[in-house]
Amino acid sequence: MPISLVSVIVPVYNGLPHLDVQLRALEAQDYKGAFEVIVSDNGSTDGTREYVASLSSSLTVRCVDASRIRGVSHARNVGMDAARGEFIAIVDHDDSVHPGWLTALTREAENFDAVGGPIELYSLNSPEVASWSGAPTPEQRLDTFHLPWAQGNNFGMWRNVVEQVGYYDEKLTNGGDDVDYCWRIQQAGLTLGHAPEAVVAYRLRTTLGGCFAQGRKYGGAACVVAVKHRSRGCPQLSPLVQVPAHLASLGLMLVARNPWLRRRSHSVPREIWAQHLGLQYGAMVMRLRLLNPRVRTEIDGQWQES
Repeated sequence: MPISLVSVIVPVYNGLPHLDVQLRALEAQDYKGAFEVIVSDNGSTDGTREYVASLSSSLTVRCVDASRIRGVSHARNVGMDAARGEFIAIVDHDDSVHPGWLTALTREAENFDAVGGPIELYSLNSPEVASWSGAPTPEQRLDTFHLPWAQGNNFGMWRNVVEQVGYYDEKLTNGGDDVDYCWRIQQAGLTLGHAPEAVVAYRLRTTLGGCFAQGRKYGGAACVVAVKHRSRGCPQLSPLVQVPAHLASLGLMLVARNPWLRRRSHSVPREIWAQHLGLQYGAMVMRLRLLNPRVRTEIDGQWQES
């Protein structure tokens, strides 16, 4: 049965000029059905709302106010509340969907409750920057030590998933929100698929500091998500085991894999090194915090089921 309407949600905070690239890519979709675009503005001060209001486009676009709480999860949630479609797709403002993205995503969704797609790195990044990070092949879904997941910048679901699973977790402000949501979908007995042809061009960080900061956030967030899902079967290792492992990894990276200390022909790109260093550092800091019973109780208490 054809979908009557798809709602594409684009959370944004001070996203110009990248937002224009994404909206032009959505305008170029080969999807034959009807779809609307909801720009969920998380409190931008760069003229985002005025830009959307003045946009000359064949798209059906509207901007909604998601400024009450800072964070991408809140912006996604406000966008979902505003969505009129029976199928909801979510992308990031600073990426760019391929022309066949929505067609492929909705086609694969005929077999699943929710579905994700792959990213590619060469459309929005220079060849040098794109070489810093290796994306999985389009056919590879994203797996974890617990359950598969789909990236929040390339994701779609039927409205009944929102009704059954609820909103994105607005407490997860440093990442992990997409992993958490995908795990919750599967824990609710719903299915998560992968659409290899629903490709999104992904914009990478371009500085050492940006790569390290992103890795640090994601490393800490992964630990928090694992703690949240402990009562739902997520495997746990003691921080007493994990902290030494992170220390060993940091030592290895600072000495044996440091691009400034190795011959150029054998070193990894500095940006990959910085991101991986950040991942280990962020995870180690969070594991150390979890050694404190008060912190552990505080984190657990955020998600105690009523």
